[in-house]
Amino acid sequence: MTTDTTVDTGTSELLCVIRDRVAVITLNRPEARNSLSDSLTPALRTMIRTCGESPDVGALLITGAGEAFCAGGNVKGMGAHRDPKKLEMSLEDRVADLQERQRLLTGALVSVRKPTIAALPGPAVGAGLAIAMACDIRIAAQSAFVATGYARIALSGDYGIAWLLLTRLVGTARARELMFTGDRVDAARCEAIGLVNRVVPDDKLQAEAFVLAKSLAEGPRLALRYMKDNLDEAIQFDFETARDHEAERLIRLTTTADHKEAVQAFIEKRKAVFTGK
Repeated sequence: MTTDTTVDTGTSELLCVIRDRVAVITLNRPEARNSLSDSLTPALRTMIRTCGESPDVGALLITGAGEAFCAGGNVKGMGAHRDPKKLEMSLEDRVADLQERQRLLTGALVSVRKPTIAALPGPAVGAGLAIAMACDIRIAAQSAFVATGYARIALSGDYGIAWLLLTRLVGTARARELMFTGDRVDAARCEAIGLVNRVVPDDKLQAEAFVLAKSLAEGPRLALRYMKDNLDEAIQFDFETARDHEAERLIRLTTTADHKEAVQAFIEKRKAVFTGK
């Protein structure tokens, strides 16, 4: 029997439930297309860290309430309603502030050593797109779309959208097109160019995303962690270094209880039960 454990996020703008070792984190500002706010954003940073470190969580599933994933930053707050405290900060302090906020959000999400999935019920724009791309896997509803959006407000991008995310998912030529134009990209094209892994009917998005997250949460935790390390290093290191690190990790895994259980389950033709040891 499945039981839900509700996690207090400190705000109604972010919901978190742990179900079958999956932390379902829901951006909950549907009236604002789940755009980031001074309440939602710090709560999201905290939940990423907390769930990423919790031994009770095997996978993170991030989604949005209503018909959007995340519309990015609050554009209205960039105009006449700009935070007066930010206006009083020096340029250098504002740069340092954004760098720290980026490190604790998309930086922390990329650093999570568990499988992370973004389920897009609708638009993912700007920083919201960066959050989705910081996850390992993206599943989109048929009606969803993405857009970088920055050019439309005369900004250049943040939260690692260019280097770590877009360029490594779709290649430099398409990344430049998407950044320069800010055009909407529908779900079908997102799948075709590699921005999302799969597209599903709108009414099946949450169920299918959870099934995948649950299957990963039940998987061999140490092996999945090492796989993420290998994949990260594949775009950072030269072939020889990455290959040698792969070998070291694989040999370490041969000594684990999970590996022994997987082999025995294969022999006995049953599903393996992993303990993370």
